[in-house]
Amino acid sequence: MPTTLSSNFSNNITEFVVNEGNGVKGLSELGLKTLPKQYIQPHKERITTSTIIVDDSIPIIDISNWDDNNPKSCEKICDAAENWGFFQIINHGIPLEVLDTVKAATYRFFRQSAEEKNKHSKENSTTNNVRYGTSFTPQAEKTGEWKDYLSLFYVSDEEAAALWPSACRDEALEFLRNSEIVIKKLLKALMKGLNINEIDQTKESLLMGSKRINLNYYPKCPNPELTVGVGRHSDVSTLTILLQDNIGGLYVKKLDSNSWVHIPPIDGAIVINIGDALQIMSNGKYKSIEHRVMANGCNNRISVPIFVNPKPNDLIGPLPEVVKNGEKAIYKQVLYSDYVKHFFRKAHDGKETVDFAKIN
Repeated sequence: MPTTLSSNFSNNITEFVVNEGNGVKGLSELGLKTLPKQYIQPHKERITTSTIIVDDSIPIIDISNWDDNNPKSCEKICDAAENWGFFQIINHGIPLEVLDTVKAATYRFFRQSAEEKNKHSKENSTTNNVRYGTSFTPQAEKTGEWKDYLSLFYVSDEEAAALWPSACRDEALEFLRNSEIVIKKLLKALMKGLNINEIDQTKESLLMGSKRINLNYYPKCPNPELTVGVGRHSDVSTLTILLQDNIGGLYVKKLDSNSWVHIPPIDGAIVINIGDALQIMSNGKYKSIEHRVMANGCNNRISVPIFVNPKPNDLIGPLPEVVKNGEKAIYKQVLYSDYVKHFFRKAHDGKETVDFAKIN
């Protein structure tokens, strides 16, 4: 039976959702009639039909002929990186079984009790590399986002075996392993677009020296039109490799506009987006674009992003090859860990994080 919140419970919602580890999944399963006020977003942050373009879509790129050194695939990838910041790849070579099992493992993890999941919260986890949480940064947000997540920073298979939750560990690792070849292919194509024909060990480390995989859970919402699954933001990664389920709800902002385009789920496809780190390293040629997720009133939704990043102690700035012919650098050198800390100190705010690296 749908319920409304008592004033006492409403005042202690942070305790229930965050501190006790129930997350918004726990709220959703109470059968609420109305969205708690803590999740009602300002009008300007909601997704409305008036701002959605329905007859446009991000590029869909078939990379099955890659081994034939098909230059058209590379050109399409670089073009999408410049003009959209997002694209989908099909025939990528990651087995569909790997994609299906990591989706199933995501549901398995979130089906566990709040007590079990909460062992991995910021307060309880034995390591900063494993983090269960809700929303984005509850301590910094005025309004919560309708999402729970598990974030797993990859150091080694040995550490993952010891510390990652058994409910999803093997499947998350398998997705990571299988994505490696695709990531390297994509970066090779993107570097060619910057006139960098060889990725040596130093550059590879800078582009993909660390990885994080998240399992995201977006529960059914009583008033989806009043909130968001994820607010406007761009990723701080080099690249993000995203597996979404068949529910939909991911929107990307069209370049140089205030309009949003839905990224429709395609069975077996992977969504790729450029992150801030690559925008900075390409001196703005490749675009890290705002995106967000709409809440859903009918279905639970999951997604599994892999964030491919520099290492925390790397300095990022325009690559020397990009500015060697006199192109003016528009970004300064910044310590990647400082950039990431700046991102996580505040609520989602569109593209404002990248200003942290701009030369004034």
